Amino acid sequence: MVITAKGVHCTDMPLVLLNKPCGVLSQFRDDTGRSTLADFVNQKNVYPAGRLDRDSEGLLLLTDDGRLQARISQPKSKTTKTYWAQVEGDAQDSQLGELRQGVTLKDGPTAALAVTRIEPPEELWPRDPPIRHRLNVPDCWLQITIDEGRNRQVRRMTAAAGLPTLRLIRFSIGPWSLDGLTPGESREIETEEAWAQLRAAGI
Repeated sequence: MVITAKGVHCTDMPLVLLNKPCGVLSQFRDDTGRSTLADFVNQKNVYPAGRLDRDSEGLLLLTDDGRLQARISQPKSKTTKTYWAQVEGDAQDSQLGELRQGVTLKDGPTAALAVTRIEPPEELWPRDPPIRHRLNVPDCWLQITIDEGRNRQVRRMTAAAGLPTLRLIRFSIGPWSLDGLTPGESREIETEEAWAQLRAAGI
């Protein structure tokens, strides 16, 4: 990374969009031998813009541009994130309304920007390992959009509404989405284009 005469940070490294598989840590090293981003990303010196839990799947953004990383992940940016959540239970309108109106977590109240019940996504891939189903207990899928980034936030929100999350997939962050990426696959966007897309999205 260099700084131009105008003070603008430039980078030759693209923004990496990765579909992180379940069971992979959102970091490049682990002393206990668990799977990390190094198993899927060949780019050097890039870092996640935000994190995704080991047991969650989906979109993870990586960049070597510190300003871009901050713009995406800092709470004041209010970058929207949309998740597909497979939850235990037959979600009722009252429970969806609770998520929209707000639930209180240990670190304070929070509310979803949008939440709807959806059919299982058509492009869904099998999870490895598969989730464990309970006999005679229904489940369903929700699409949830938030603009915060608290630790395990969506899981804690659905649990507070009486709908424990069984499987969680982050589908989009701001203007970017999985867009057909299979688990472990990635694609790249030039950093200049990524900045333009953020500005167009009002972030």
